[in-house]
Amino acid sequence: MHDCLVKLRLFWPLRRGERLCAVVPLLLAFAFMTLSGSALAQDERPTIIELELDGVVDPLIASYITSGIDAANDDGSPVLITIDTPGGLDSSMRDIIQAILNSDQPVICYVSPQGARAASAGTFILTACHVAAMAPGTNVGAAHPVGVSGVIQREKVVNDAVAYIRALADQRGRNPDWVEDAVRNAASIPAEEALGLGVIDLIAPTTEDLLAEVDGRSVETPNGTVTIVSAGAEVSPRDMGLGSRFLHGLFTSNLSFILFWAGLILLIIEFTHPGVSIPGILGALCLIAALAGFGMLPIEGAGFALLIVSFVFFIIELNTPGTGLPATGGVVALTAGGLLLFDPSTPGASVSWAAIIPVAASTALFFVLVIPTALRQRHSPSKMAGDRVTGKKGVVKKAIDPLGVVLVAGEEWSARSPSGPLPEGESVVVTAAEGLYLIVEPAPRRTTSPESLSRSGEAT
Repeated sequence: MHDCLVKLRLFWPLRRGERLCAVVPLLLAFAFMTLSGSALAQDERPTIIELELDGVVDPLIASYITSGIDAANDDGSPVLITIDTPGGLDSSMRDIIQAILNSDQPVICYVSPQGARAASAGTFILTACHVAAMAPGTNVGAAHPVGVSGVIQREKVVNDAVAYIRALADQRGRNPDWVEDAVRNAASIPAEEALGLGVIDLIAPTTEDLLAEVDGRSVETPNGTVTIVSAGAEVSPRDMGLGSRFLHGLFTSNLSFILFWAGLILLIIEFTHPGVSIPGILGALCLIAALAGFGMLPIEGAGFALLIVSFVFFIIELNTPGTGLPATGGVVALTAGGLLLFDPSTPGASVSWAAIIPVAASTALFFVLVIPTALRQRHSPSKMAGDRVTGKKGVVKKAIDPLGVVLVAGEEWSARSPSGPLPEGESVVVTAAEGLYLIVEPAPRRTTSPESLSRSGEAT
């Protein structure tokens, strides 16, 4: 303090202009040092990579999580995985767990927000993480494999799942007996009970609280013991990518089933109105999207085969309109195919009745109301068309008795004949257009006169 006062007394006698010239550089230097220190402190602030495991565990989610963990390892940053899942594919679950177990950086799993769950495959993933946390009002469990046919096969799958999750729990120092119960008996518990049973490490209401609580905690990684530095950390969300997020949201069981049905209907509309092309293009796009969704979901061969059978029934109905039996069979096959389309062992991968009933009802109405009208319009002439083909010759394509179909000017028309029944293949001539039908009569047959015969003989 004494030195500062001495310097101030030496400085103050200077003239005002000289004092200003001396103070400005000092102030600038002080400001530069302050900003540099602030920037340096900000650069030293730890970063945590945040990933979202939201929805069914499928190959898209598995690719997103594993690539995110790899990127965090390259950056030397811990990983925070926010979980809200009903479960998913066993293969995708194991890919995620393998990435977690081999991560050199700590992986913190957090079941959040309130109301979220880590069910089925989510229970395995939560157990595998270095730190397992849950928000209040969340639950974990219900990890029993279902949908496996055969007692022996079911027992083998359950035993394998039990061995797998017990090994994960033992490695992380969590309750192996309860996780076994979650697999064998589909046990499910809320966050508070999970903490009391040693299934998870802590409960945190917010992400900020979680990061504050895990700061300084040491975890074991393949590279040895690592201490988590998370207090005041900058959480850096890693986006799934627009395309992957769109496909992940698109490829749900209900939507894939609806897209498949819409594709069939649009192709049928194109078939009944050839040349329009727009329904055909949209139908093809819907079918492609549906098939891509089927490829991301645990599809069952029997259910898919029934969907193909329903399409065959609908095509038969188009070629034999009026009976209704093929359309009925198609609706039944479509409904049964929806129910059996996906493996029930994957939670959330099933077609709900809320999707099946509207699809079946709308399909039935489509074939009862729309298709007959479309076929009548397809084979019925307009007034201008009737005027265009009046007087032209044609041939009977479907026997007329009393109604039938004729081919005139390269097009098929609904027709009737006042002269009586006409067999298939009979040559006709159009005499008029009346309402929705062409009026046709048998075409005059050529007769050979004696004079033409004699002239033919002389020429020979």
